[in-house]
Amino acid sequence: MDKPSYKDFCFNGTGTFELASIPTGLGIDEGLKKKYVEATRKNVERIAELQERLYADRREGLLVMFQAMDAAGKDGTIEHVFSGVNPQGVEVTCFKTPSKEELAHDYMWRAWKALPERGMIGVFNRSYYEDVLVVQVHQMQKGYNMAQRNIGLPSDEFYAQRYEQLSNFEKYLDQNSYRVVKVFLNVSQEEQHARFLSRIEEPVKNWKFSAGDLAESALWPQYMEAYQQVISNTSSVAAPWYVIPADQKFVARYLVSELVKDVLEDIDPQFPQLSEEEVAAMQPLREQLLAERNGEEA
Repeated sequence: MDKPSYKDFCFNGTGTFELASIPTGLGIDEGLKKKYVEATRKNVERIAELQERLYADRREGLLVMFQAMDAAGKDGTIEHVFSGVNPQGVEVTCFKTPSKEELAHDYMWRAWKALPERGMIGVFNRSYYEDVLVVQVHQMQKGYNMAQRNIGLPSDEFYAQRYEQLSNFEKYLDQNSYRVVKVFLNVSQEEQHARFLSRIEEPVKNWKFSAGDLAESALWPQYMEAYQQVISNTSSVAAPWYVIPADQKFVARYLVSELVKDVLEDIDPQFPQLSEEEVAAMQPLREQLLAERNGEEA
């Protein structure tokens, strides 16, 4: 079975990007779902193996960011792709509406605090890109407690500055041994509404529904334009965007699992090798442990 590749949905800043030309679904036969689920499971196992090496190696860190419209499947994708990873080796941060304290700092402050250590996988459920997406759609910067020389700029100039800042930040991370993976789960508005309906109609999903989500969906054209601008202006070879078709959850989860697995394999983390002296120093301790164990057994 030939499966789609995440590489077909990668934009690294070269050429022209058109969000409208990227499919939200691939029309994969639902009868193949079990095969995709099994392929995802195998990828998750491999991710867990590589994560253990990454944790031991500690020379590189991995930051995986998820952006999407509501109900696109961020939570489920994160749950499925990182389900096999040792909890000690992964940190998930959910970026919600900024707190009063966060708004008193520069917009990247909360992201800086959430960066993983090298050797860890950091997962951002939404990210600092909210500050050029929802903030831009609602023009929130106009109400910020900032100097007029900043918030008084024309909107396109204000956000052009932020695109540059974000690109420089990701270049900085790359130069400090962090891999940056940016995923946009590209769901259609029709599928989004179908998922909203299931949240209303299925009691176990009622808690997921928010009237505010529907209000944001009404701004779909504005959000698509914002994503078009963001992806066009913040993609690079070191930190490309992956615009993953998300109308079929099992396909999106498979593609993301392939992507994370391949990035970790490219990092190629290794377990540290001890020197001959260090190995030799452990031998007396080994003999001591063996003697104590034999004594207990006797």
